[in-house]
Amino acid sequence: MTPAAAFLVPGYDPLTVVASVLIAVYASFVALDLAKRVRSADRSVARAWLLGGSLAMGTGIWAEHFIGMLAFRLPIPIGYDYLVTFASWAAAVAASGAALAIAGRRRLTAWRLVGGALVMGGGICAMHYLGMQAMAMEPGIVWSPWLVAASAGIAVGASAVALSIFFWLRTRSEHESLAWQACAALVMGGAISGMHYTGMAAAHFAAGSVCRSAGDLAGGALGVLVALAATALLTIALIASVFDARMQSSHSRMAASLRRANEELQRIAFKDPLTGLPNRLVFEDRLRNAVARCEREQTRVAVLFVDLDGFKPINDSFGHGSGDEVLREVGRRLGLLARQADTVARVGGDEFLLLLEGGQLDEAAAALVAKRTLQALNQPYVLSDREVHLSCSIGIVFHPDHGSHHKLIAHADAAMYAAKRAGGSTYCFFEARMDAGSRDQVELQRDLRRALDHGELELYYQPKIHGVSGQVTGAEALMRWHHPTRGMVPPGVFIPIAERFGLIGVLGNWVIDESARQMRLWLDGGLRMRVSINLSVHQLRQEELSGRLRQALDRHRVDAALLTCEITESVAMDDAQPTLRALERLAATGVQLSIDDFGTGYSSLSYLRRMPAGQLKIDRSFVSDLEHSSDARAIVDAVVRLAHALGLKVVAEGVETTAQQELLLELGCDELQGYLYARPMPAKALTLWAMDDAPQAPGSMAFRPSLFGGVGTTSDA
Repeated sequence: MTPAAAFLVPGYDPLTVVASVLIAVYASFVALDLAKRVRSADRSVARAWLLGGSLAMGTGIWAEHFIGMLAFRLPIPIGYDYLVTFASWAAAVAASGAALAIAGRRRLTAWRLVGGALVMGGGICAMHYLGMQAMAMEPGIVWSPWLVAASAGIAVGASAVALSIFFWLRTRSEHESLAWQACAALVMGGAISGMHYTGMAAAHFAAGSVCRSAGDLAGGALGVLVALAATALLTIALIASVFDARMQSSHSRMAASLRRANEELQRIAFKDPLTGLPNRLVFEDRLRNAVARCEREQTRVAVLFVDLDGFKPINDSFGHGSGDEVLREVGRRLGLLARQADTVARVGGDEFLLLLEGGQLDEAAAALVAKRTLQALNQPYVLSDREVHLSCSIGIVFHPDHGSHHKLIAHADAAMYAAKRAGGSTYCFFEARMDAGSRDQVELQRDLRRALDHGELELYYQPKIHGVSGQVTGAEALMRWHHPTRGMVPPGVFIPIAERFGLIGVLGNWVIDESARQMRLWLDGGLRMRVSINLSVHQLRQEELSGRLRQALDRHRVDAALLTCEITESVAMDDAQPTLRALERLAATGVQLSIDDFGTGYSSLSYLRRMPAGQLKIDRSFVSDLEHSSDARAIVDAVVRLAHALGLKVVAEGVETTAQQELLLELGCDELQGYLYARPMPAKALTLWAMDDAPQAPGSMAFRPSLFGGVGTTSDA
């Protein structure tokens, strides 16, 4: 061993040493953060983070080493060779790349830990000892083997600890992770600095040594520059990492939100929102699978179509909120009856389906389920502290007895209607003869969908007569269907089909537009005809109804005051507050409002007083009994007095005899309508009648003067 006096005595600048240690800790902190980014599921993003992270992390570690070298003092000028110094930086970047590549793996195996520690430790040693070689000492550096080995051990051990920390931090929560990351950075930074200064201590410089690279990289200013550059690069990497983490977190939250929204959409798509039961889509899918199983296993499947009897009066009397309570309770009771293998679904309105499969399924078993269903649904329902009673009608079909799965629901529906025709509160098994009626309804709704496009629908107009003068005051528009093969289809046939198959809204919109178009034609001919149209409950619940009315009137340049919208009393009283708001929106357009079929519903006088209606129409059932029933006369008299007290005009419909006319005039009705005066007629016939040029027009019939005038515009009064 060479005597100690034969070596130069080294020294260190304390501030520069502290700076190198701080950079080592900061580089470790950034490295731990970058390790999270290289785990991105997107391979291209992960590769970008691996490359950028290796540069930032390697530069940070190398900066600690280089600044530590600059902290080293000898009594001779020293510097560092450019090319060898670059090689030491490249070794640091390579070691960092190896660390981040392993950190990006799903898990840390023993082989990865050992192999990674050796590769990383070797890279760090290469960085350090290449950096020492960059001094180009003459004679060369004398190394202490034990300290060199110690420095290498520290490098490998620090690398193993770093890899373990990378993977351990994944198990910590986000709140805990930051604190542990800071602690881990202190440990890693201290280990890296310890390796560096142990390696520096292993170097001995002979007295009289000369640094051949003294004119290259050297000086305190260079140390400051390296420190600032490395810190800036690490900071940029950290900011990018944090920003990416926030973006990933935001993306994760958005993905979780979208997943929850998708789950909610699926729930909405496959569950009835009112009862929570499966809907028609789910039922048809399960029916299809059940039929496939029964065909394989040679068993039977039964479908029960359940429809409530007398449900509409519940809505009419108590409102839709109470009706919804009843439907929820019906769904609950049906769910309790079903076995685990069965399916209960709500398919719309007050209609439910039961799918029975498994076991010895025959007519007796299905009938037993039907009887239990009747018994369960016949139990009273409590609404507003009052008990109400309902029953149901049930249609039953079997597969394969009653057709393929495509027809089972339709056949069960037909059997259910047979049960209703039998008086309700019973069940019926499907029979072949029932298919004709079901098929006829399907064909009619199919033809009705095409009727609008083929011009098969037409409005007929029935005049309204002024009670005192006997002159025409307007007309009610009534829909007629000229079927190409069936001839004239009565409204009583196709209107229920339109309501059942969801076509009533389309027909209602057509009536609005066609009425406005015809009024324009009459105005252009000098006839100011007031027209009444009937609005369905479906239309009244549409938010856009008032806007659609306004658009139709504006498009045809018709004064809104010429149009009267008739709403039946039961519809007007149904869910009174929303109905009142809908009527107020209609009244705001300028159209007139009339309460139709008055006397058949359950009017609240307080709501009637608040309604913006200008007219009541007495139901034809009271008019037909006037001649023979004192009760009917008393009711009509009361309605007329009530209406006049509220400032409303009264129209009596269904007037067919002179005696009825005289009684109604005596009771003070304002307008009359019925076959006594005229049947509903096409617009052209009514136009000819207005000109007194039609043979069917009564000789004394004329239009009131207020209906005549020049060619009308939207400003006509």
